[in-house]
Amino acid sequence: MENKHELINNENEVQVKMPYNLREKKIKSAPYRDLIRTELADELYDKIYELVVTQKRYKQPNFSASDLAKMLKTNTRYLSAVVNSKFKMNFSCLLNEYRIRDAKHMLTNKKYVGKNIEEISAMSGFANRQSFYAAFYRIVGITPSEYRKKHENI
Repeated sequence: MENKHELINNENEVQVKMPYNLREKKIKSAPYRDLIRTELADELYDKIYELVVTQKRYKQPNFSASDLAKMLKTNTRYLSAVVNSKFKMNFSCLLNEYRIRDAKHMLTNKKYVGKNIEEISAMSGFANRQSFYAAFYRIVGITPSEYRKKHENI
């Protein structure tokens, strides 16, 4: 087998088994997203960005869409629609994007050289090691250890 992640199923078709139980991204249709008034969506986008990114709420391991919706005095469906249309990803992917950015910085910064991968995972806002490794691999394409090793001498 060329690819170490390939499996052969009963019909001799090749299926690729993704590491960390990752699945291919499915594009879903959600017509209600188009019903959001642009001005309100823009206003909510600014508030989401302020709370999640600027205030770094993504670093809280149990921060949820429900928590954010309560802070913004809206519902999770509307919040989700705005995140999907404005950020072009779902809420958990949004949090993970910023968590992984932080982790990548820490993995390459000399200030954090004494920290192990699990400590960096926790400092980035991940609740557990498996979630961190899966998100990191999905976004970066290599494991956190490989990333750190690759950038050691840079």
